[in-house]
Amino acid sequence: MAEPRTAPRGIPFLLVLLLLLLAAVIGGVIARFLPVGSPTEDASPRALAGAGDDSLSPLVKKTAPAVVNIATLQASPAQQNPLLQDPFFRRYFGIPDAALQPTMAAGSGVIVDGKNGLVITNFHVVQNAQAVEVGLKDGRKLPADPVVLEPDIDLAVLRIDAKNLPALALGDSSKLQVGDYVVAIGNPFGLGQTVTSGIISATDRPLGRGDSRRFLQTDAPINPGNSGGALIDLHGNVVGINSALFSPTQNEMAAGSVGIGFAIPSNDVKKILAQAERRLPAH
Repeated sequence: MAEPRTAPRGIPFLLVLLLLLLAAVIGGVIARFLPVGSPTEDASPRALAGAGDDSLSPLVKKTAPAVVNIATLQASPAQQNPLLQDPFFRRYFGIPDAALQPTMAAGSGVIVDGKNGLVITNFHVVQNAQAVEVGLKDGRKLPADPVVLEPDIDLAVLRIDAKNLPALALGDSSKLQVGDYVVAIGNPFGLGQTVTSGIISATDRPLGRGDSRRFLQTDAPINPGNSGGALIDLHGNVVGINSALFSPTQNEMAAGSVGIGFAIPSNDVKKILAQAERRLPAH
């Protein structure tokens, strides 16, 4: 009787082994193209802004016309010194007569009532000014008169003789949270209207020990000349009036932004604006 044939038994085993190896390779290739996670998860990164919000330009175009430049005529320190009124004394110490001439200073402001021509700025911008001039975005320059001066919180309300001006609404500063985006518009170093941006770094911040005032702190660059300008949220509302900056140097001429600026909250500004509106003549 013939012996059993055993060789064909190895063929199915090798075939199965080859099929398993081929399936593993194909499965690995397919797995590389499949998204990780559950089918309901979005594999793309979460966007912080929509496609139409990739620029602040629309916000700036909407708000910038209501932010103004403020020029003040200030008496020179030499003019206030009685000794320097004597020409002989000035010649003796080599002080030129030009030292007695008034000086020009620059700041910023915000139109908050276009119907009545009311402009908010800092008190220190117009303090002791012999004359104040408001420069509008359209190029007009108008004289301004003080309506309310509040040195304790460093605010002033001015009035210009113009109607139907572009104006910005005062927002609710109590709703601001650390991390909210803001835009600062002003006139730094007298260069002209300039826009910077940043976030709210802190709220309810005093400027020093014993200071009862509370400010918004922002890293939006604020420089000398920005004082009185607008701090604006992404809805186009004024949430603060830029007022001060922290600088390592004590030299005012060399001071510049290091990412620590302070603005007066808009809810404090509303109280001063209400005082000014009550003082307006009845129509």
